[in-house]
Parts: sequence; structure tokens; C-alpha cells
Amino acid sequence: MSEIELMNKMSVLPQNLREEVSDYVDFLISKYLHKDSLKKTPLKFGMMKGTFTMSPDFDEPLDDFKEYMP
Repeated sequence: MSEIELMNKMSVLPQNLREEVSDYVDFLISKYLHKDSLKKTPLKFGMMKGTFTMSPDFDEPLDDFKEYMP
């Protein structure tokens, strides 16, 4: 379909439907044309190493559960 044919089809639509067509075109552009710019780094084991630390008493029982412990 040529651009002229597309414009002719859009010209018969009421304004609110033209806006929906415009929104859909924006969606298609963001979905298919910007794919390359959003390349994700593949996840690798250990890639988050060093980004957080755990407290030394992490494995200790919580005081909140003392009444349930033997």
C-alpha cells in the first residue's frame, strides 16, 4: 500500500479514529523500529557479584520468632 492510499483511507475517518490510528502507528514504531536500541545484556551467573552485601547475622534466628522456637 502506498502512502497516498493510506492517507486517502485516513482522510475519510473521523478525527477520533485518526488519533487512534496515529497512536497505533506510534506503537508499531516503538515496537519494531527501536528494538536494536534496546538490546539487553544477557544474564550471566555471578554478574551481580559485589553489588550488595548481607549482614553477618543474616542466618541468625529473628527475635520476632522467639516464642515459636523450642
